[in-house]
Amino acid sequence: MIKQLRLYAVLALLPLLLSCGCGKQPEGGYTLQDISVTPARLDMVVGDKATVKAYPKPSVANALSLAWKTSDAAVATVSDGLVEAIGAGEAIITVSYQTVSKEIPVTVEAKPEPVPGAFSRAVMYDEKISASNRPEAIQTAGVATYADDGLLVNKAGGVVKLDRFYALAERAVRYRIRPTGDAVCLFRSSEGDFQATVDIPGKKITILTTPAVSATADFLAGDKEYEVEVKHVYQSQTVTVTDVASGAVAEASATMDGEGGCGKGKIHDGFYVGPGWDHYCFGLQKGTSMLVSRITVESLKDHVRLLICGDSITQPEAYYPTADFPGAYTQLLINRLGGSAMSSGRGGGNINTVMEFLPHELPYIKADYVMVTIGTNGGNTAQNLSELIEYIKSQGSIPILNNMPANESASQCDAAFGGNPLISRVREQKNVKGAQLDIATSLNGDGRNVDKSMMYWEDYTDYPAPMTGWQIYHHPNPKGGRAMFERIVQDLPEIFE
Repeated sequence: MIKQLRLYAVLALLPLLLSCGCGKQPEGGYTLQDISVTPARLDMVVGDKATVKAYPKPSVANALSLAWKTSDAAVATVSDGLVEAIGAGEAIITVSYQTVSKEIPVTVEAKPEPVPGAFSRAVMYDEKISASNRPEAIQTAGVATYADDGLLVNKAGGVVKLDRFYALAERAVRYRIRPTGDAVCLFRSSEGDFQATVDIPGKKITILTTPAVSATADFLAGDKEYEVEVKHVYQSQTVTVTDVASGAVAEASATMDGEGGCGKGKIHDGFYVGPGWDHYCFGLQKGTSMLVSRITVESLKDHVRLLICGDSITQPEAYYPTADFPGAYTQLLINRLGGSAMSSGRGGGNINTVMEFLPHELPYIKADYVMVTIGTNGGNTAQNLSELIEYIKSQGSIPILNNMPANESASQCDAAFGGNPLISRVREQKNVKGAQLDIATSLNGDGRNVDKSMMYWEDYTDYPAPMTGWQIYHHPNPKGGRAMFERIVQDLPEIFE
């Protein structure tokens, strides 16, 4: 009988015992002890947005109804963890559940304004061409011969190639030409993704998109000297022709509008212009001849705080819809730095590709930091990652080696396959910093499972072999771009100081 009374007493006290503890009970009966947050503090610029993720401790099976508030809405606002910088100053963001809370200090600075005229062009290649000066980088491919005053392109159907690889997203090439009256001059990339013509008899400039983009140039005539500039600025390509004698100018421009996915995954049809990567090429589409006396390649900025390098992850202009492009992580970084940054990415490339184009760009640009995100196409080894770091140092820049975003291209493979474990190990061995973009773009910040809401969907179900049935969440969309940008700001604050 006494034992039964003791049992009844324990059962009667059980609800009270369960309610006691060092925290409050969320829905479901768990005892909440604390709330952890990432990031623990925010350093922002007016106009920035950042997401604070809150995790209950211990973790609970159900989603808590967390409350968010700000100490000063004139400095920063918050809604479900999304913080927006409103004005310069300091504020405290608080996340709470009943009596358990966590504070996130926020510092907001005024947005730096780009300084007009702050950047000059930097010459990356410049050669006058003649029979006595035959630049080694020019490959004539049997369609041109050297003359006393230049390179005479006199066979239609092929192209001359400048054997120097460029991927810089803000660059221009200028040609000094003298065409015959029947010449249709062709200027293109080696991949053929970008093509444009200067039609002397037709008196027009055309960018060969679908549909084509054209501009009238009434001043065009044979046996006159012109300067043709092909300028690439992220999603836009501009062809400008200037009459050297009269100063008359005509211009045609086209802007890429990415599909935002591939195959069945694309958001819309888009408008393809071509990133204009790889090597510059020129030739005759038809006509008698075109004399080329000079070729000049320039970066549109001679110095930057940050040069951003990599593969297609660093070339979002190729797949972003134009309306969303300002949300790409490269553009967010450039904007945050008041324009003092550029990107240089090559879709489908790997670390060997970066080492092909970087030596043609970095030595001519003063870059305080060079940030590399590479490996989604394989190719990483400890040796070549180390060599890349040492090359960047040799040019007077500080190297940054980021983890790849979480995606379905084996970015989380072990070191033997060149994934993030190897990148992290090399970073530690070489004593360089980097941003953990894998954590930023993964579910629950685990660094492994891709958050598919942050990626464009590429569905090749209807494509021919060997791509038939291939489906992948791979390229960061605006949500992923924002998460990557925020992680870079968190992990590498010194860039922005």
